Amino acid sequence: MTKLNEAFYLRDQVWQISKELIGKFLFTQIDGVTTGGMIVETEAYCGINDRACHANNGRKTKRNNIMYESGGRAYIYLCYGIHYLFNVVTNIKGRADAVLVRAIEPCQGVEVMLKRRNHNTLQNQLTQGPGSLSMALGINLSHYGKLLTGKTIWIEDHQIDVEHLIHSGPRIGIVYAQEDAHKLWRFYVKDNPWVSKI
Repeated sequence: MTKLNEAFYLRDQVWQISKELIGKFLFTQIDGVTTGGMIVETEAYCGINDRACHANNGRKTKRNNIMYESGGRAYIYLCYGIHYLFNVVTNIKGRADAVLVRAIEPCQGVEVMLKRRNHNTLQNQLTQGPGSLSMALGINLSHYGKLLTGKTIWIEDHQIDVEHLIHSGPRIGIVYAQEDAHKLWRFYVKDNPWVSKI
């Protein structure tokens, strides 16, 4: 169980990092409580040359500013005014690549996650989908820009081999991205019940 180091995030192929994050474990520690689980679904977004990316054509805003920093930081934004979405910034400074973590299979702090989601029983919807997993893990805008090598949000390698189970497909909800909407940059564990339902 090794925390991923900065070098993992600084590589230049965001789709490869997105795929390799499958089977890794995402954790948060908030108010002394650790919650987390295995990443089972991600999507890659390739900086300024991807119509689906917030940084397409070099767009810079207050919201996406952290994307232009070096990899290994948390990019969190509010979607539809309701859900906080957690992204992993990758590549070197100025490239603005990021990976959206879409789903995890919970493994630690489940009771706390249930309370955060106002659920009574453990069901797949607890951490199925990017908004749900952020709520379950207690992720919000206060974690924007946090280093993923720190003690608040981090990702670990538990040496679990899931490569033979990883499938890819088009990203979700980006029909506006024209031909970029067809890129097979969504990665997921085949038949895993925690993966988003499309």
